[in-house]
Amino acid sequence: VQLQASGGGLVQPGGSLRLSCVASGFTFSNYVMGWFRQAPGQERDFVAAIRWNGDKTIYADSVKDRFTISRNNAKTTVYLQMNSLKPEDTAVYYCARARLYYGLGALPSRYDYWGQGTLVTVSS
Repeated sequence: VQLQASGGGLVQPGGSLRLSCVASGFTFSNYVMGWFRQAPGQERDFVAAIRWNGDKTIYADSVKDRFTISRNNAKTTVYLQMNSLKPEDTAVYYCARARLYYGLGALPSRYDYWGQGTLVTVSS
């Protein structure tokens, strides 16, 4: 199993970024996928998750109405579109695969594989 995240970078407050996570080594369309983030000195926090076929999503309150998670099963890729970025969104962002047969959820323990992370810095 491999999860390769990309798309991070430096962006000004109010700007946008789109993160991508390409998955390989498993049947991507069978799994819930999620995004988490970890700021310096903080615990890893849930951001968003999406069901296997994309028909349902959940978000942390802090990103609701600003971030959108989506997936393309044909490309085995999950995305995180981030709009109206704030300095407090600065963190390393990780994609993760939920455990088989697990539904949508926010607890890190529900996920068994993690990507390497991509750094998002929101600063003027």
